Amino acid sequence: MEITGDIATIGYGLATIGPGIGLGLLVAKTQEATARQPEVAGPLRVNMFIGAALVEALGLIGFAAGFVF
Repeated sequence: MEITGDIATIGYGLATIGPGIGLGLLVAKTQEATARQPEVAGPLRVNMFIGAALVEALGLIGFAAGFVF
């Protein structure tokens, strides 16, 4: 049995696990904090979006690295 393909495909699949877990934890903890203290929902939402953008950047870098190498 011969396996054909590119190892970058497997690498990108593995690279998406980290950001996926990170986004899940980020949103879960933000919802938990909002439920505990509803008066700080606005600042928490802003911080969550900034954090989500940074986590998504990691996934996109992994995606781009799969094409570059």
